[in-house]
Amino acid sequence: MAISESQLETWSHQGAITTAKATADSIKNALNTYNNWSDGIDFEVYLQGSYKNDTNIRGDSDVDVVAQLNSAFYSNLPDEQKRHLGLSSASYGWSDFRVDVLKALKDYYGQSSITEGNKSLKIKANNGRLSADVVVSAQYRKYKSVDNYDYVEGMCFWSRNDNQQIINYPKDHYDNGVSKHQNSNKWYKPTVRMFKNIRDYISGDSTPSYFLECMLYNVPNANFGTSYQDTFCNIVNCLNKADLDKFVCQNGQSKLFGMTPEQWDTKQAREFINNLIALWNNW
Repeated sequence: MAISESQLETWSHQGAITTAKATADSIKNALNTYNNWSDGIDFEVYLQGSYKNDTNIRGDSDVDVVAQLNSAFYSNLPDEQKRHLGLSSASYGWSDFRVDVLKALKDYYGQSSITEGNKSLKIKANNGRLSADVVVSAQYRKYKSVDNYDYVEGMCFWSRNDNQQIINYPKDHYDNGVSKHQNSNKWYKPTVRMFKNIRDYISGDSTPSYFLECMLYNVPNANFGTSYQDTFCNIVNCLNKADLDKFVCQNGQSKLFGMTPEQWDTKQAREFINNLIALWNNW
């Protein structure tokens, strides 16, 4: 028996966003009122993840916030090309910025409210404020050529456990999601939320939201729309036949599947697709 249209439509609903914005604004205020910034330090604070991308569902709790240093940047250029372009090392870099952000958050929220995770600083929920993961990063520039200044802006940081550099492109992820939503006649984001909710009905499922959203981003726009039942069936059939190795992340800068910690495994994706088929057939 098929999953009903009304059930799928319910799963497509967006969760509350007001408290998430208030949480992000609170973090901005914590950093903007910090008194020990060195002269010339430029940074920005912005939402990323489901609350930024309008794909949050009921029950989503942690707010993902990026604190990005912009007065220094990292890049994909070799040292020789950096010299060729006149780029030199900054006196205040990512590690210095992380120390200051950690101090600023502890000063503002209290030491007991802040813990250090592998990839983020974690702020406990309190007084109507949601818990938050603050990714302390620096601007990253992916140069398109070693001979000019044309680049794609991302952000990077280093994991606490193994000091591994992690590069991502949250601004491109957001912009491409907006375009996908418009080009799918505004079916894309409700569909992402629908599939995120469906995971709760698959026993033992641990599909990460980011990978799920990126996978759906690769589905052609013609598969979205008419009804939620049609959208579900068209997308699952498309994914079941697709060459997943060709899929890209929603940011358009990296492949979705691969062997790095920041990529998904095709075997896990195939298992998820098969579980979707079984759920539909056995509902």
